[in-house]
Amino acid sequence: MPFVILVLFAVATSARAQDAPKGPPQYMGVEKCAGVCHKTEKQGKQLGIWQETPHAKAWAVLATPEALKIAKAKGIDDPQKSEKCAKCHTTAYGADAKLLTATFKGEDGVGCEACHGPGSNYKTLKIMKDRALAVQNGLIVPDEKTCVKCHNAESPTYKKFVFAEFYKKIAHPVPKAAGK
Repeated sequence: MPFVILVLFAVATSARAQDAPKGPPQYMGVEKCAGVCHKTEKQGKQLGIWQETPHAKAWAVLATPEALKIAKAKGIDDPQKSEKCAKCHTTAYGADAKLLTATFKGEDGVGCEACHGPGSNYKTLKIMKDRALAVQNGLIVPDEKTCVKCHNAESPTYKKFVFAEFYKKIAHPVPKAAGK
């Protein structure tokens, strides 16, 4: 009997290991994350919600006259080329190019993976249906600590950040019925 249990455990573990993604997690980009899986009514129209937030426009805003004026006052010629600005106005700023897939676009601003981590290892439906497995494969469930990495007094346009208040403005949950 112990042998049977050992064999069953080995088979189950092997199957789970085969499902595990290989290699370091890569950034896939908004279109691959939200454009493929998170745009339908069933998924809560998450892409549409994100597109209406300042996060979606974060990169573009750095090219506005107001941003250029603020940057100039800080001694920055081009905010889109400055680490001080770009690190919070785009996803994966400074990441190794090997971690960016062909579908990733930095100009998409603060996309899914800026808050949820690079998605290549948790992107499959099989993994995403199991929250614990998704987290095990790199999904970040953002919290206040995630947000204050950028929403802090280092920003020249900082306004008091109240996590609970701001989180409601960007919330994009999967409706309960879809999770069943």
